Amino acid sequence: MVKIKDLVSIIENKFPPQTQENYDNSGLIVGDKEIEINSVLLTIDINEDVVDEAIEKKCNFIIAHHPIIFRPLKRITGSNYIEKTIIKAIKNDIAIYAAHTSVDNSDQGINKYLCDLLELKNQKIIQPKQEMLFKLVTFVPNEHAEKVRTAIFDAGAGYIGNYDYCSYNTEGIGTFRAGEKANPFVGEKNKLHLENEIRIETVFPGFLKGKIINALLNSHPYEEVAYDIYPLNNEYNKFGAGIIGDIENEADEAEFLSIIKNKFNVQSIRFSNLLNKKVKKVAVCSGAGNFLIEDAIAQKADIYISSEFKYNQYIEAQKRIVIVDAGHYETEVFIKNVFYELLTKKFPNFAVEFSQKFQNPVNYL
Repeated sequence: MVKIKDLVSIIENKFPPQTQENYDNSGLIVGDKEIEINSVLLTIDINEDVVDEAIEKKCNFIIAHHPIIFRPLKRITGSNYIEKTIIKAIKNDIAIYAAHTSVDNSDQGINKYLCDLLELKNQKIIQPKQEMLFKLVTFVPNEHAEKVRTAIFDAGAGYIGNYDYCSYNTEGIGTFRAGEKANPFVGEKNKLHLENEIRIETVFPGFLKGKIINALLNSHPYEEVAYDIYPLNNEYNKFGAGIIGDIENEADEAEFLSIIKNKFNVQSIRFSNLLNKKVKKVAVCSGAGNFLIEDAIAQKADIYISSEFKYNQYIEAQKRIVIVDAGHYETEVFIKNVFYELLTKKFPNFAVEFSQKFQNPVNYL
C-alpha cells in the first residue's frame, strides 16, 4: 500500500521544498497525505482537462511542475480556471502536488536532465544558493566519536562538493560537574570531572537541521549534549539557478543549434547573432532564465540556453555570448521524465502516467 506521503517523501528527499524560491508554492497543495494512491498522473500544469483525465484514468494523485496556486485565494467560487480545477479535484478526491523551483534549483533536477541530453561534462550550478549552510560543533568522548560522526553523516551532514563524510576533529579536555538530579554517563555527582573528548566540526544544509540534531542526540552517550550551530556565508553548490558544462568535442555554432533543436525536440528556436567561433562551454536554465545571462558570461559560456529573453538582451549579448530561446514549455516538459524516473526507480511496478491533455499553450505557425 503506497500512500501520498510515501511519494511526497521520495520527491522531497531529492528536491527539498526548503530550496524553492520565496515566491513559489511547491509542496502538497490539495489532498490528504494519508490517502492510498491508485496511480499517478504527471503534468507540467494543471487545469480542468487534466483533472478530467485523472478521473478517466482513475489516478488520484497529480504531480505537476507549476503550482496551481501561486497566490493566496480569498474565496473558491469557481470564478476562474484555478478555482474550478481545485473544486473538481477536491470533489473527486484527487490530490495535487507541485515541485517547481525546488526541482529547478537542484543539481539533480530538470537542468541536469537538459545538460545530460546535450551530453555536457563537468556540470556545476551557475548561481549557487547562499545562506543555506551551517556548521555543527559538538564534543564527544574519544571512544564514542566514530559512532556520533557516522550518525550525523548518515543524516546528511558532511557534504562538501563531491566529497562526503567531511569533518574536522580536535582532541581536548572537557569539564563538567553533575548536579544532584543528574544521571551522568561518566563522572560523579557534585564532583568536577575532566574527560578526554573529540571536538567534531562539520557542515550541513539548514533544511536538515532537525534530522541531524536528532541523530546527534540519539547517538551521543551524554545525558546533556553540548553542541553549537553557526550560520555560514558559503555558497551551497548543490542547489541554485542553472547549470553550466562542457561539450566533449567542440562544435560549430550552427551545428550546435541544430543539436539543441534535435535533442529538445522543438519546432523552432530564437537566438542572438552568432560569434563565428567554436562552442565548448554551454549554460542551461529551464523556463524563464533571462536573469542568468551575466552569470553565464562571467563563467565563459559560449552559448546560454533558456527562454523569455527580452529584446534588448539580444542586443546586449552581441559579441559576448550566443543566447538561445528554446521555449519555456519546451525546456520544462522534461520534468515529467525526471519525476517518472525518480518514482518508478523506487516503485517499479507502480502506475505512473504522462498527461496527454495539457500541451504547450504557445502555438507556432
